[in-house]
Amino acid sequence: MAGEFALIDKYFARPTPSAILGPGDDCALLQTSPGMQLAVTTDMLVAGTHFLPETDPLNLGWKALAVNVSDLAAMGAKPRWATLAGALPTVDELWIAKFAEGFFACAAEYGLDIVGGDTTRGPLNLCITALGEVAPGQALRRDGAKAGDLIYVSGRPGLASLGLAHLQGKVELPEPWRRLCQAALEKPRPRVALGQRLVGIASAAIDVSDGLLADLGHIAQRSALAADVRLVQLPHLPKGPNFDSIPRALALDCQLAGGDDYELCFTVAPAQNLQIAQIAAELELPLWCIGQMTAGKVGEVTVFDPDGNAIAFDHHGYEHFG
Repeated sequence: MAGEFALIDKYFARPTPSAILGPGDDCALLQTSPGMQLAVTTDMLVAGTHFLPETDPLNLGWKALAVNVSDLAAMGAKPRWATLAGALPTVDELWIAKFAEGFFACAAEYGLDIVGGDTTRGPLNLCITALGEVAPGQALRRDGAKAGDLIYVSGRPGLASLGLAHLQGKVELPEPWRRLCQAALEKPRPRVALGQRLVGIASAAIDVSDGLLADLGHIAQRSALAADVRLVQLPHLPKGPNFDSIPRALALDCQLAGGDDYELCFTVAPAQNLQIAQIAAELELPLWCIGQMTAGKVGEVTVFDPDGNAIAFDHHGYEHFG
């Protein structure tokens, strides 16, 4: 059976041209680009909490890194480096090889070098730290929204949660939406290009990981504002044979509170509407205006139906200790 360092050398020690010193010493040595600031994020993925134990390790490798890249995207940062720490219950080299393949495929897609990490025996648990660069004073933050700013979201939030609902037997998705939703769940696409295009345009931003309403609530809380969301302005879920058979309550819950989407939710001044439309066209990415920031109760997110009536939602997103 391969030991810890043999596993690292075999599957995770690869060239790191952007680092002064990569894996193999006590620390990596990195040099930021002149005049840039570091953006640093860490996420942990635990089997049974963040992913199903039977998840394809190829997709899991991609997602483990992608969720961190999404945090960099939300701040408009350029991804540069990452480290990986993992606990493995056993040494299954076929599983590790597939995981590493997916992990490094994501790293190559978004331009990161993997510069270090650690392995140990234990319940399956993955912890990644990702580092990116952003110009001083240019990072997109959660605390910059202003009353009257428009609220946008990218892509189609809810697909990943519908994919999970299908795997859990809560709903039967028809093809091709089954594959579409499961791909959204297992192989998210961080909106790096969008984040970088929003620098200097968006007043606040966040990636949608815990649920659209919950994450929009973080912008509202940090910006000392409230948020109004219009149901009729939400991106519609895909149409197709039997797709309308999904219970409306489940579809809304997935869309508004499901999470795991890794889309970007951001705010802009109304005068920036044309620029947002241009960005959507350039990136070939739908950007939906779903509401507006208001000077209401701090942190409160209210959803309104087509008649202007507030709709009550019991939960706004995932909460680990809720």
